[in-house]
Amino acid sequence: MRLSTKGRYGLQAMVDLGVYSKEKHISLKSIAERLSMSENYLEQLMALLKKNKLVISARGAQGGYALAKDPSDITIGEILRALEGSLAPTDCSCKDNTVHCAMDGRCVTKGVWEKIRDSIDKVVDNITLDQLMNDYEKINENTS
Repeated sequence: MRLSTKGRYGLQAMVDLGVYSKEKHISLKSIAERLSMSENYLEQLMALLKKNKLVISARGAQGGYALAKDPSDITIGEILRALEGSLAPTDCSCKDNTVHCAMDGRCVTKGVWEKIRDSIDKVVDNITLDQLMNDYEKINENTS
């Protein structure tokens, strides 16, 4: 499985948002500048994250984005699925599988794909945004 820029950049944006929005909403412009990312692309990512109730937004001079819930209650799996969809390596191994394969019922490899999916899910669902924020702060503490 290979994540697209949506997943990679979106996860970076969520860490940035968590670190910098503890007391106020953060503008897209400031996130985009810190991450060297297109503001327009970031806006698309934030729309997906908002739709999935991971971020909230406010308009106006003091507006911007903030996390919708405590970072310890947001898993990396939630973020990646909001941005990428299923993390399953094949269509047939998606948990909400609606794809019918010509080999359905006779495929000896489907079990492999399901084990890979379950392993990925276990890892990303056991890492919280709070953990990544702590890692971010440790890295930046050591470089200052």
